[in-house]
Amino acid sequence: MGDHGESGRDAAREGDVFKALADPTRRRILDELAERDGQTLFEICARLTMKYQLGSSRQAISQHLEVLIGAGLVVSRREGRYKFHHIDTGPLERLTDRWRNRTTKEN
Repeated sequence: MGDHGESGRDAAREGDVFKALADPTRRRILDELAERDGQTLFEICARLTMKYQLGSSRQAISQHLEVLIGAGLVVSRREGRYKFHHIDTGPLERLTDRWRNRTTKEN
């Protein structure tokens, strides 16, 4: 098979991205952040409840956010007592690059 310049850490991160995207609630969180970036946990919970009638607790949504942060799909920044969450599509782009740019890599 051979190594295509991918380190073990990249492979693990890639696995984290797939695992994070496997859960429908986490995909909905990403949908919400894509629609309106920079939301607090409270805002995300409110939007999920209103839009999808999702009755998940704030703790459950917080845990989903941690998984998304671990996969690099969400970054958070603290401002005073609030923590704002932002979507980062970088890991998705890196993940799909290997399939999208196939023709340029092979001779």
